[in-house]
Amino acid sequence: MARVRNRVHRLRSADGGRMTPARWPRLLPLADAAVTVQFGDAVDPALHAMVMGFMHQLAAAVRAGELPGVCGWVPAYASVTVHWVPTLSAREMVDGEARLMALAQQTQPRTEAGRRWRLPVCFDAEFAPDLAPLAAGRGLTVDEVVALVTGTHFRVYMLGFLPGFPYLGGLPEAIEVPRLASPRARVPERSVAVAGRMCAVYPWVSPGGWHLIGRTPVRLFDAAQEEPAWLRAGDELQWQAIDRAAYEALDRRAADGAMTRQEWVHPAD
Repeated sequence: MARVRNRVHRLRSADGGRMTPARWPRLLPLADAAVTVQFGDAVDPALHAMVMGFMHQLAAAVRAGELPGVCGWVPAYASVTVHWVPTLSAREMVDGEARLMALAQQTQPRTEAGRRWRLPVCFDAEFAPDLAPLAAGRGLTVDEVVALVTGTHFRVYMLGFLPGFPYLGGLPEAIEVPRLASPRARVPERSVAVAGRMCAVYPWVSPGGWHLIGRTPVRLFDAAQEEPAWLRAGDELQWQAIDRAAYEALDRRAADGAMTRQEWVHPAD
């Protein structure tokens, strides 16, 4: 804890001890062996482009041996949390933080998209208990909601909550809805859901408070693979509507291990 207090003191010192909002980017200490590099406080494509640019530079610096002690990093909407090996000394961490800040200050946005996915989703009523109520609440038909969802190119901002759970930004304002007032105790695995201006997929059975509008037969996380999560930050995703028969056929393929992720990755239009 002493090391954390010292790091907070260093951040306060530049501001006379007041901790008033600083210009971006800024460093926020996180426990004893991590620091968050923050570029803003909103869900915004421009900020996420800064996140992607910083990660690109960070990876290059680590490969070049310029950031000894960095053992991993995790992107979010507008920030990247950088983890140090726990044996790093306080002096080494101070030096590392200075290098991270310098790297963040020279970061340029990285706007090129990652992989482009077209993934199947079935909007059958059994899979989409919240689809009809959502449509009615927004003054739309179910078909209009489906058209808006499948016509959107979503951006993968981050993975979190559950292994492989993607936060997909870009949901049209016309179907923006708050989270459920009472979360479900059990959301079926592979449910496609929306809340706010986001879309997501529950890879596992879990509690959840998002509106369920469909289900995909694709398993988006496989711990047996070298890269367990199919999606990663910076990817783009478009949903492709399928009927129940197609869903059942694809679900059987996936369950048998006969489905590959490469078949769902498409070149740019």
